[in-house]
Amino acid sequence: MTAVSTRPAPSGDAGPTDPVPATADTALKLDLPPLTLGNITVDTPVILAPMAGITNKAFRRLCREYGGGLYVSEMVTSRALVERSPESMRIISHDDDERVRSVQLYGVDPTTVGAAIRLLVEEDRADHIDLNFGCPVPKVTRKGGGAALPWKLDLFTGIVQTAVREASKGGVPLTIKMRKGIDEDHLTFREAGKIARDSGVAAIALHGRTASQFYSGQADWNAIAELRESLPDIPVLGNGDIWSAEDAVRMVQQTGVDGVVIGRGCQGRPWLFGDLMNAFEGSATRHRPGLGQVADTVYRHAELLVETFGSEMMGLRDIRKHMAWYFKGYVVGGDLRARLATVPTLEVLRGLLAELDKESPYPGQDAEGPRGRAGSPKKTALPERWLEGRVLNEAQQADIAAAEVDVSGG
Repeated sequence: MTAVSTRPAPSGDAGPTDPVPATADTALKLDLPPLTLGNITVDTPVILAPMAGITNKAFRRLCREYGGGLYVSEMVTSRALVERSPESMRIISHDDDERVRSVQLYGVDPTTVGAAIRLLVEEDRADHIDLNFGCPVPKVTRKGGGAALPWKLDLFTGIVQTAVREASKGGVPLTIKMRKGIDEDHLTFREAGKIARDSGVAAIALHGRTASQFYSGQADWNAIAELRESLPDIPVLGNGDIWSAEDAVRMVQQTGVDGVVIGRGCQGRPWLFGDLMNAFEGSATRHRPGLGQVADTVYRHAELLVETFGSEMMGLRDIRKHMAWYFKGYVVGGDLRARLATVPTLEVLRGLLAELDKESPYPGQDAEGPRGRAGSPKKTALPERWLEGRVLNEAQQADIAAAEVDVSGG
């Protein structure tokens, strides 16, 4: 595979959905070099985190038109991919102009993970593969998957070593994304980071929360800094509580990471990647879209979703969950919000968006900050006797494959 750059291609037509940039009070210049992952150069060291039902082709296109970075697909399970389920094949599909086809894979069995990566490599379906060890969803962790998996050092080592070996056959860089651990009494990121580094991964991303936190509370940037310091010979990426370009700058300054991973912060704000690219290049320009520009982006997103799913019904069903994120902080009446959240067709969507006050300006702080569901701290569901040892016992070895279910997260 030849070297690939992720810098966005110049566009001759900005299009009606591009927000009008405004100038921030102060320009922040962050001297951070491009992120190198094997033959891939990520000029703007920003990664779109894979999010179930969010980071499909439509949303990735919106994001990458605003700024450079690495845009990862929704997570796909190894078993589903090996079995070539229609949904798994949709998830790993990319637009022809996606310069780096990035796929995140979830699995709990080294053999199945290896087979899934062989499929991706041999059929030339990915330029970058990421492994998910961060999912906190109970139906995953209670079977030993997701954020619970690194507790079992033998299983984690087996999966990562197998994955790196299979990916390397095609020159495809492999990275991992993980959490701090199960809870504060059962942290795994230190050992997992060293195992991954020694196994030959191209980079490690750490979400500064435990599985038991879900998305509540604050991300622990100190843990990210600790991992960065302990692994000086491999890129470490930071994830958690990046809601603005300024947050990204602060994370890099506080932790020394080589790049940042953006998850919930870009929900309803694909232009965040434009802000991030500007901040990393020292520009004070920030996107502050008025309500009319947001409405244009919502409609274009819906059109792209219809194209992605090949169905107006499915595309409009999917756009509904984005409405609250897009219009966070803007003056939109409760009745209109309710109708937007149940919009059935593009024609109806056009009519509803026409009811908005297109001249309404950017609302400032009300449109900023956290978005999406944070959940609440809870005890992590785990297999029986999971915490009694750091290696699998016989019963756990027999049951672990059951964790390969079609869910996403992390």
